[in-house]
Amino acid sequence: MINITDLKFDAQGLIPAIVVDFYTREVLTLAYMNRESLEISMKEGRTCFWSRSRQELWRKGESSGNVQHIVAITADCDRDALTVVVKKDGPACHTGAESCFNDELYIAEGQNDFTVKALMQLIEGRKLSPTEGSYTTYLFQKGLDKILKKVGEECTEVIIAGKAEDKEETVYEICDLIYHVLVLMCEAGISFEDVMKELSSRHVVDHKVKQERMQ
Repeated sequence: MINITDLKFDAQGLIPAIVVDFYTREVLTLAYMNRESLEISMKEGRTCFWSRSRQELWRKGESSGNVQHIVAITADCDRDALTVVVKKDGPACHTGAESCFNDELYIAEGQNDFTVKALMQLIEGRKLSPTEGSYTTYLFQKGLDKILKKVGEECTEVIIAGKAEDKEETVYEICDLIYHVLVLMCEAGISFEDVMKELSSRHVVDHKVKQERMQ
């Protein structure tokens, strides 16, 4: 493990800090730290930056409440840049967005920019703003019982396809299941972060399974 003295601050005494969400691994923001703000961050376990515009220390969340709790800080190979992995209490961006990086500048032609997060946002949009003819809107209008029924049906389809050892069909049915689970999550007010928090707490799952088998 290196020391602060091993880091290379620039001529202004600053070092860039790329803040990353612990659960989603999404890049949240790029900020700057000087030696004092880095020491405060490590001591308090929450991000403290140096505001270049105000020329003063800035503890993230001191006014908004959107505190970022530090999990780990890592330097790059040249030791002149940092990544700061955090668990956040709220949006990282002052606009209210989860991340500061939202304005697309370039996307390679023909590349599929699909993400599960984007799909979830689409589903949430259908719940907030129903669209006529939308299957997702239909599910929300029918309510929880219908959504749960579809989740159950898709589970069965995955089992049937898996048992048949039909890879293509299994992939197809898993996608249907994931979609309906996302609809259920939205209906129940469950976020990706809720699920990732639970998954991250199961780092000893193999040990538990081994124990159960021995009993």
